[in-house]
Amino acid sequence: MEQVLNSGGDNTAQSGDLIKDVTIETFQKDVIEASMTTPVVVDFWATWCGPCKQLTPLLEKAITEAKGAVTLAKIDIDKNQTLAQQLRIQSVPTVYGFSGGRPVDAFQGAQPESQVKEFISKLAEAAGTAQSDPIAEAIQQAKALLDNEEYDAAVGIYEQVINHAPDNIEALGGLARGLIALGQLEEAQEVLERLPEDAPENSDVTTALAALKVANQGAAVGDLGVLEAAVEADKKNLEARLELAIGLFSAGQRDAAIDHLIESLKIDRRWNDEAARKQLIQFFETMNPTDETTISGRRKMSAVLFS
Repeated sequence: MEQVLNSGGDNTAQSGDLIKDVTIETFQKDVIEASMTTPVVVDFWATWCGPCKQLTPLLEKAITEAKGAVTLAKIDIDKNQTLAQQLRIQSVPTVYGFSGGRPVDAFQGAQPESQVKEFISKLAEAAGTAQSDPIAEAIQQAKALLDNEEYDAAVGIYEQVINHAPDNIEALGGLARGLIALGQLEEAQEVLERLPEDAPENSDVTTALAALKVANQGAAVGDLGVLEAAVEADKKNLEARLELAIGLFSAGQRDAAIDHLIESLKIDRRWNDEAARKQLIQFFETMNPTDETTISGRRKMSAVLFS
C-alpha cells in the first residue's frame, strides 16, 4: 500500500507562479494565452468590497491546493476599469473560469469553501489538468475497506496516511473508527485526543466519537442473559431494555438492538428524557447511512414518533 502514497516527487508549483495580480496590460499574456494550456480563475475584486475579503483567501487556498492544475489572476477593478467594462463586470466579487482562451464558467458573490473547491475542480477536470492526490485516494480506499468491515486493512492504510500527513482530520477520524471496530478503544481515544480543539467538523470524527461512546457503554453492560430475562419478565422494564439494546448493539446484533429501542418508544417515548430516541440516534451516527439496517431503523423510529 505504501506506493499509493508515493507522489513520485514534489511537483507543486510555487505560489508566485499560481497566483498573480493582473492588469489590462498583462491580461492577454496571463489569462488568454496562459489558459490555452492551464485553466485560469480570474477574480475581479475591489479594496472596498467586504465579500471580496472573504472570497479571495478561499480562492488562493484552493488554487494552492490544486497544485498547478489551475492558476489565479486577481484583478482590482478600480485600477482596471476599462478591462472590467470590457468584460461587463457589474458587481464584485465576480469570478470567471478561463480555459482555451475564453471564459467557460463564472459566479458572483462570496461562496462557501466547498463551492469554491468544486468550481476549481470542475474547471481542472474539464481541461484535463486535474492532479491526482495520493493522500485523498488512499483515504477513499480506506473508507471503502471500513464500509466492507475490513478493519485491519483500513487501519493499516490510515496509519500510512497519518505518517505522511499527521494532521489530516479525515484520516484521524477514520483511523479511530477502525480501531473502535477492532475493540482497541484506548488507542482510538488517544487518536481522537490528537485532534485540535478548533478542528473543522468532519463526518468520520463525528462517527468515531459516537462509536466510542457506544462502545464504552457496551463495555459497561452486564450479562445479556440476565437483561433478556428481566425484559421477558417485565416488558415495561425500560431500563433493562435500554441496557440490553446497548449490549446487543455492541455485540453486533444491531437489528435486535434497534427493535428493543423501537419497542421502548412504543411503550413510553418520553421515558428518562427520551433516552430510547437519543440512543437510537447515537446508534445511527455510528452506522453507514446507506446501510439497509440504518434505513430500516430510521423508518421504524419515524413511524413511531410521527404516528
